[in-house]
Amino acid sequence: MLDLAEAQARADHAVGIICDASTGDRLTGPRLEALRPHLALGLLRVPMSRHIAFNDIAAYRAARDTARALAADVVHGHGAKGGAYARLVVRALKADGDKVISCYTPHGGSLNYSPRTPVGRIYMGLERALARWSDAIVFESAFAARRYRTQVGEPPCGVDVVPNGLADADFTPVAPGPDAADFLFIGELRAVKGVDVLLKALARLKAEREVSAVVVGGGQDLAALQAEAAALGIAGCVRFPGPMPAREAFRLGRIMVVPSRAESFPYVVLEAGAAGLPLISTNVGGIPEIVAGTRTTLLPPDDVDALCAAMRATLAEPELARWKADGLREAIAARFTIASMNSAILRLYYGALGRI
Repeated sequence: MLDLAEAQARADHAVGIICDASTGDRLTGPRLEALRPHLALGLLRVPMSRHIAFNDIAAYRAARDTARALAADVVHGHGAKGGAYARLVVRALKADGDKVISCYTPHGGSLNYSPRTPVGRIYMGLERALARWSDAIVFESAFAARRYRTQVGEPPCGVDVVPNGLADADFTPVAPGPDAADFLFIGELRAVKGVDVLLKALARLKAEREVSAVVVGGGQDLAALQAEAAALGIAGCVRFPGPMPAREAFRLGRIMVVPSRAESFPYVVLEAGAAGLPLISTNVGGIPEIVAGTRTTLLPPDDVDALCAAMRATLAEPELARWKADGLREAIAARFTIASMNSAILRLYYGALGRI
């Protein structure tokens, strides 16, 4: 979202951001403040919850009043909650006679729930209701588009698949630091990311050889994961340094591990590949689209045996791992850039604006 906002601002569009004030890690505030000078329409942070909550009413009203005051042409909601606000805001503004479009980019969110569960049925029903007020939907992966169509239905509006993109600076290789661990995880510490699977695989490897890992990130499962590392007898070879910028974190490990149980289209896979790190990842979400046509193979999720074997093999054959990493970096550079992402989304905006 930040990359897209900055790219649009640099292309002389007036851009503003409305986002949550109650969550985020210690990097969130500085990142937003660094972008503020580029935001002609300003930066507004209001409390928003991940799930349906009473503060949704206040957040919606703040977004509606801000978009109305700024005479916005486009309200683009990111994630299920942002997408709900955006479409409800535009519905209200159109009722007032304003010419404005809503655009929605799912980032997993409600689509991660099974439609066979009670909660999933509620969220899919809300998605179908909100779809009627969508002018454009941008999927960040073909996987997300397929999942939406399967669980929600055919979108009744303009649709495109626009992958996330990286800046030129992201393709500068990052060399591991002198005290880098063997393995590196970067991400939010919650069950869907599969860090517990990584810890179990690491414990098995530790029985064979000296091994180490760094788990970068914060989240609701931090204490539980630290306790699990201790219970597995690997507390001394796993560090939890907290959140930090990805390129800073890349120096802390030699091999990137993404053991997720589910994903949409994870930036960290793009960033790690662009930085030249060997990658061990599960075959979930849009990750196959990132590695398509490369020599990087993917693993089944929730499989400690497969992950342990891949980690063992990558340590044993560093030159092969480097060869695969070089091929992945070249493929990402050819297909996933901020410039192409921004151009495609602007085309979708213009197409939707031309239909109102």
